[in-house]
Amino acid sequence: MALGIALVAVGALTAAWLVSVQGQHTAVLVLARDVPYGSVITDSDLTTAEVSVDPSVATIPAGDRESVVGSVAATTLTSGALLARNQLTVAAPPADGQVLVGLALAATRMPAGGLEPGDRILVVDTPNPDADPSAIPPSTIAATVVRLGSMDVNGVTVVDVTVASGDGPALAARSATGRVAVVLQPRAG
Repeated sequence: MALGIALVAVGALTAAWLVSVQGQHTAVLVLARDVPYGSVITDSDLTTAEVSVDPSVATIPAGDRESVVGSVAATTLTSGALLARNQLTVAAPPADGQVLVGLALAATRMPAGGLEPGDRILVVDTPNPDADPSAIPPSTIAATVVRLGSMDVNGVTVVDVTVASGDGPALAARSATGRVAVVLQPRAG
């Protein structure tokens, strides 16, 4: 009988402790709206929430809001998500050793699902429209999507990408011919 009473007491104390731990909330920064990769974070992009978070989950305290404003999104940030320091960087693309190149792409030259800022792609050199496909693999240049323009009336979208500085001139020349296509590489995460 005493053992039963002791077990009930231990169970009640454990339940009370769990309720008190769950009741401890911390004010953290949350995204008020989507912020594309490479965009500068403004005060209106942020809001706060009182949450109970496991210490292993990375968050930014609400009091650090001023230090976050003016940072750059190192990945695409989604509305409603908790914000963490590893999602921020200090400089917008292009980074040192990179250049920004605009690609004019017809809808038939990129994936049907579209592209998103932060996507890693391969820009493929395509043959002349009247030529047979080459027996050797086409040359490619690795790039990262920074932003997408709106599709024009001809179905062409300008996609800004970053590439290594040495690849920039060659990619710009290829893009000017209109003979490029895009291959989407696996998304991280």
